[in-house]
Amino acid sequence: MIVRWGLDELPGVLDELSVSEPVLIASDRWRDFELPVARRFHGVQPHAEVTGVREAVEAAAGADGLVALGGGSAIDTAKAVSSETGLPIVSIPTTYSGAEWTQGFGMRDREAGVKRGGGGAKTVAIVYDPSLTLDLPRGESAGTAMNALAHCAEALYTRKRTRDTDLVAMDGAKLISDWLPVVVDRGDDLEARRQLLEGAMYAGASLRVGMGLGHAIAQALGGRYGLPHGTMNAVSLPAALRYNAEVVPEEIARLGEAMGHENTIERVAELGALAGPSRLRDYDVPREDLGSLSEAIAERAPAKANPRPAPAPAIREVLEEIW
Repeated sequence: MIVRWGLDELPGVLDELSVSEPVLIASDRWRDFELPVARRFHGVQPHAEVTGVREAVEAAAGADGLVALGGGSAIDTAKAVSSETGLPIVSIPTTYSGAEWTQGFGMRDREAGVKRGGGGAKTVAIVYDPSLTLDLPRGESAGTAMNALAHCAEALYTRKRTRDTDLVAMDGAKLISDWLPVVVDRGDDLEARRQLLEGAMYAGASLRVGMGLGHAIAQALGGRYGLPHGTMNAVSLPAALRYNAEVVPEEIARLGEAMGHENTIERVAELGALAGPSRLRDYDVPREDLGSLSEAIAERAPAKANPRPAPAPAIREVLEEIW
């Protein structure tokens, strides 16, 4: 993976990849943002809606590369296009999601009420620039940073973890814990934004070893109700940590050590509260849906990879805890 800091590095990265006719994949928010691209697609929809992905594939016809500008939805849309076309992706993240590091992606099928996964994207380069995050609202800053923290937490106890991923996950958790409160308090603090973006970078680098129950819950809630993925991670992560504590207590303690707090779950909940309410009822999730949600979550890959087996009845108990 090519990683550069500063938007002025983008032309050199494109040259290094021999990409001369890139298409920009972004939301309408970035319509007037100048970048060295040959054409532009501004139809990215939240959760990488499948209709937007189809339109993006058409827009990429004749291009020799993709420049994904935005958060997880823009980058996942580009990854879905790359998976179908084979085009390489240069990601320019404007949130803290970490999606830029993986070949896998999620797409929301609104009609079916589910979020489907895919893989095989050619994620080859990332250009980070903290100035692009300065206008990110408080809630979205905290929500996407909690998504990154969930990547760190789950990387520490996933079955595929390695010594290297443990190290980057702990580095990421420390930076997120230290700097997220500063960013929420002073959103125009460029240095704080840079530190938090660096934490998200480490979190993204740890993603390759997989995810766990917390992410499975967030994915299902996003697919069914269109709720923000990061915010749902903020809601689900403390409960997922409590659920897993009896089988991976040392790993969860290491997460707390990285954040500089003895009570890991308490600190995660404190940070999560910065993203919004902590109860599913506050997001209009009907209690009568918890049974069918539990069954859907149990079938998701991150739930199956969870260190503690997570059958639907157990997941129902977790959902009741956070409802």
